[in-house]
Amino acid sequence: MNKKIKLVFATLNINKFNEVKKIFDSALFDIIPLSNFEGTPEIIEDGLTFEENAKIKAGSIYNFLKIPVIADDSGLIVEQINGMPGVYSARYAGENATDKDNNDLLLFELMDFEKPHKAKFICSAVFFDGKNFITTDGELAGEIIDTPKGENGFGYDPVFIPEGYSKTLAELGSGEKNRISHRAIAFQKLEKEILNYYNVS
Repeated sequence: MNKKIKLVFATLNINKFNEVKKIFDSALFDIIPLSNFEGTPEIIEDGLTFEENAKIKAGSIYNFLKIPVIADDSGLIVEQINGMPGVYSARYAGENATDKDNNDLLLFELMDFEKPHKAKFICSAVFFDGKNFITTDGELAGEIIDTPKGENGFGYDPVFIPEGYSKTLAELGSGEKNRISHRAIAFQKLEKEILNYYNVS
């Protein structure tokens, strides 16, 4: 293949962008950050599922740029609090909440529950070229701990220990996290689906 597949990633989260850019084969894909473009529309994520929100993002940015788009929506589901924070994960403690605000509220909500606090990260990844949607998903099971640990992650990474591990996602190196994370699983699947879509072997 002589020409790379150009995709805009519909996120302004630089941590998320860097994670996903590493997943895609740089010889085959040119992943462009949304921050390269001015005047991008505000996206109202009012879907009831991760997939719906990911499609809203992809559709909105494609309609603005007319360039094939990848997008995702992801979050944390905790059994003991009825699957919350779910699609509200990024704004659990309010619209302008910081990661610390969200983590503090989550730990407060779990104070009266017995351990383990079983949880899972879910990611829905989407490709859209103006004609067709391709969707994939990834999941990472684990549990929530009482005290945040680690400096390498973002979001709920400091309070989440993956199943089979003794360290939080924020204590793992980026290479290990990218190997096991819900986002890595979803986007690895999506990369393969996009290559099939473009008939690249």
